[in-house]
Amino acid sequence: MLVSTAGAQAVHPVDQGRPSFPRRFFATGHGVFAVVLALAAALRCLVMLGYDTAQLYWYDSFTYLDTAVHLQPGGAFHPAGYSFFLKLLLPFHSVELVAGVQHVMGIGMGSMIYLVLRRRSLPGWGATPATLPVLFDPAFLRLEHAVLSDTQVIFLVVAALTVLLWRTRPSVRACAAVGLLLALAGLTRTVAVPLLGLVLIHLIIQRAGRRQLIALALAGLLPLAGYAGWYQAHHGRFALSGSDGVALWARTMTFADCSVIKPPDEEAKLCPNGTVVDAASEYVWAADASLNRLPGGRFAHNDLARSFALRAIAAQPLDYLGEVVHDTSLTFAWTPVRHPLRVSPALTFPHGSWPLPAFPLIDKVRGEYDGGIRGMSSVEPYGSVLAAYAYPAVLHGPLFGIVLLLGGLGSIGRRRVALLPWAAAVFLLVAPVAALDFDHRYVLPAIPVACVAAALGVTESRWVRPSAPPGRLA
Repeated sequence: MLVSTAGAQAVHPVDQGRPSFPRRFFATGHGVFAVVLALAAALRCLVMLGYDTAQLYWYDSFTYLDTAVHLQPGGAFHPAGYSFFLKLLLPFHSVELVAGVQHVMGIGMGSMIYLVLRRRSLPGWGATPATLPVLFDPAFLRLEHAVLSDTQVIFLVVAALTVLLWRTRPSVRACAAVGLLLALAGLTRTVAVPLLGLVLIHLIIQRAGRRQLIALALAGLLPLAGYAGWYQAHHGRFALSGSDGVALWARTMTFADCSVIKPPDEEAKLCPNGTVVDAASEYVWAADASLNRLPGGRFAHNDLARSFALRAIAAQPLDYLGEVVHDTSLTFAWTPVRHPLRVSPALTFPHGSWPLPAFPLIDKVRGEYDGGIRGMSSVEPYGSVLAAYAYPAVLHGPLFGIVLLLGGLGSIGRRRVALLPWAAAVFLLVAPVAALDFDHRYVLPAIPVACVAAALGVTESRWVRPSAPPGRLA
């Protein structure tokens, strides 16, 4: 019996047995990350619904916003890099929009980490876990929802690292982009400025071309020099901020012994005077501390404070090192510590309401940037859902130590692919402690960079088979 096939659709032999697109997509490992990214985006939507406005802190948030309106460099702690970002959003007059854009930055950070690790031949199951802290840790999401510079500086550092690691040998344009990104990070938080030197050393070790080195240096140093010149025009000093000496002086107050230091008479005014607080950073604000008893305010004596601090470190180097090591070790505590005691580690989402204090600067910013500025409050039922969200505290301490260890081990491998991100993570962890004090907030920029280093370090081990040749996405 003959059966007519007229009109029947022919099936190409290649299509027989071909898996569907979803199966092919998940087989690459990208599907797992897509699910993770969708959950991270949903969590951020929940945060936006769970609070009626962005979190604003006195006095940091308001100095950023005030600088954004008037665009002149402040003479205290903060360079104006974050205020430039706030200036771009000024036409919308909404701090809630600021938080929304920063939540997008958080998603972008997770995506960049994943993409650069896949580019470097890590399988999907290995690249995805490296993104989890920045995507799901409440500490990161709370910063994204606050008018603070932290999210921006982390985003810029991760972006610079992504561009630099995208190819084994970065191009001239890539080096210029890295220099610019790190310069912007340094103008957001001065602690990021030395990363330019770290990357320059990396390129020299990697025997990058002269053009790459020049591109990195020019793109990085010119914006910093331009800003320093702008700062000098307003404050009479070629610098990025007016607080480096004050911060370092506070660091030395936990160990300084003027009988050993023997400072000159002018600097002797800054010796410990019996005031005792529970953390080095608290000396910046302690009204009875020696610096704060001088006329003119603490920042008027920044150069004198720096001179005293450097003299103290030179006279007591082991005491200084001991304080830095001790405070850095707080990072790895099994149970996160309160340091200083007035600050609680941000391991959960807050629930309740937080009114703003009464200060003229707040009224000024409300009138010039966003008339709807108010204290943040939880919104039900979303606020209760966020309050029940649990993120293991152990991930902030011992596991982070393991992540750093993996990155360190990968740094001594044959290709040393993890060396640069690991060195950057260690620097970002230790530098704030060495310059001022330990704070859980200051640890966060080191975490995504350390995760990249650990994941790259794993690729050096023999028990991981690369999913694709270097330089290609699987």
